[in-house]
Amino acid sequence: MSCKNNQTIRCTVDQCKYHEKKENYCSLDAITVGTHEANPNMDQCTDCLSFEKGR
Repeated sequence: MSCKNNQTIRCTVDQCKYHEKKENYCSLDAITVGTHEANPNMDQCTDCLSFEKGR
């Protein structure tokens, strides 16, 4: 895991291993976004596939 926050990726999911705890940013250089729907048409249909449960 990187030690810096990536100010181009905002994130409020503090349960993620890559969430920068001091600010609402991701510490990864890039993320993968996917879907769990056959025909996504709302933001709730998308997922951060880079998510990993933190400690």
